[in-house]
Amino acid sequence: MSQYQDTIKQFADLKANQGTGWNAISPEYAARMKIQNRFTTGLDIAKYTAGIMRQDMAEYDADSSQYTQSLGCWHGFIGQQKMLSVKKHQGTTQKSYLYLSGWMVAALRSEFGPLPDQSMHEKTTVPALIEELYTFLRQADARELGDLFHQLDDAKADSSENGAKKVAAIQAQIDNFESHVVPIIADIDAGFGNEEATYLLAKKMIEAGACCIQIENQVSDAKQCGHQDGKVTVPHEDFLAKINAVRYAFLELGVDDGVIVARTDSLGAGLTQKIPVSQSEGDLAAQYNAFLETTPVNSVDDLGNGDTVMKLDGQLVKPVRLPNGLYKFKEDTGFDRVVLDCVTSLQNGADLLWIETEKPHVGQIAAMVNKIREDVPNAKLVYNNSPSFNWTLNFRQQVFDGWNEAGKDTSAYDRSALMSAKYDTTDLAIEADEKVRTFQADAAREAGIFHHLITLPTYHTAALSTDNLAKGYFGDQGMLAYVKGVQREEIRQSLACVKHQAMAGSDLGDTHKEYFSGDQALKASGEDNTMNQFDAIA
Repeated sequence: MSQYQDTIKQFADLKANQGTGWNAISPEYAARMKIQNRFTTGLDIAKYTAGIMRQDMAEYDADSSQYTQSLGCWHGFIGQQKMLSVKKHQGTTQKSYLYLSGWMVAALRSEFGPLPDQSMHEKTTVPALIEELYTFLRQADARELGDLFHQLDDAKADSSENGAKKVAAIQAQIDNFESHVVPIIADIDAGFGNEEATYLLAKKMIEAGACCIQIENQVSDAKQCGHQDGKVTVPHEDFLAKINAVRYAFLELGVDDGVIVARTDSLGAGLTQKIPVSQSEGDLAAQYNAFLETTPVNSVDDLGNGDTVMKLDGQLVKPVRLPNGLYKFKEDTGFDRVVLDCVTSLQNGADLLWIETEKPHVGQIAAMVNKIREDVPNAKLVYNNSPSFNWTLNFRQQVFDGWNEAGKDTSAYDRSALMSAKYDTTDLAIEADEKVRTFQADAAREAGIFHHLITLPTYHTAALSTDNLAKGYFGDQGMLAYVKGVQREEIRQSLACVKHQAMAGSDLGDTHKEYFSGDQALKASGEDNTMNQFDAIA
């Protein structure tokens, strides 16, 4: 018996036990509604998607070509349309996740209005967006399954042998339906406070459905975007306490295989707010303090009011402190601090790493990962394919530099002006574009990147598509700007969203009304529904 038929039988048995009071209840309709709502809680989703991530991580360890990807989505509808597109074009949702970007939450979802990425937005906005994303993904499941149920009814109405074959085929599609519900990597920033605050927020995120939480080693109340200046890191002990807090949250809620991504901003962070206390020679605090920029203290005369003195390597030194009270790290220590951060995090509960870099360069990333893997051989990254990088200029310059090193003539190019459109058709630009195209596969193979994400692509796509529409609609194109640039393309590319009423749930609602009210149901999908104009899509 198929899963679908088994579910119908379960409801039929239940109905039989209830007597005449349930005469109006159809076991098949109840089965359909249950199958359309596979995940009844966020914790169901978190447990299901954690298993997916763990399996994907193991498959990547065995074969680096099996990397995973995601796009940052700032609204449930955007996430839904992304996964519908992935499933339509790739034929599967496997290896495709969603990313919840703290940057986009701050910029687009705060009640304060647009904010910079500095943890100033309401912390509850993050779990609320997780819940919203999964609500839309579950609705995508319900919608597609609803279409299959309608096809099943049509096939059942055909009493021929061909009809029976159709019934079996459609029932198999229902039983083997692949959900649009996929893992979300959710950004908790620097934890929004102390470790207890981190734990409480992590619980809310997990309860909303998050199986994977990304946390960074910046000071919570001085948090900056990873691609801006002024970043301040915390000592390892403070960061590990927050990793522990997230792990306890997962364990308390029964998501035993929840995933923690430990992000380090040390490559671009030259400041610390706190000097940790070393308990023994060579401990983590001592290693952290060894990176501080200091000046020697030979006598009391070398000290000013309020100066701090510490003993490093047997000598008295004074850490360099800025007027704002922050302490400086030595120049050119970012690489070593990143490696220590990553090794320490993996050895103390983190599952994946995130190294925030200033450019997308496979060699640079690989150098750090290879060093980390000397201590943790299966270390792997979540990597930000950031829109903050000028990808065109970066890769054209990388090719330019490579050509120079190989002795190839670059006299036709101005390295500082390689962004210019005049270079778009040149051999250098073509080679650079190919490197951009293969960046994810190359970095997965050579630099240990398990998951590639773009943090805020849909922020930019919304701006670009709106600009293109507004330019034509308010210009001389008028309504043709929408018809030609949007609706006609939706039709030609078979976007289900062209039937926006159905996408918003009107067909699902009609079906439910029919379940509940029978022939008395007042449905929206009759002959006068203008969405019927899109039935004949060419």
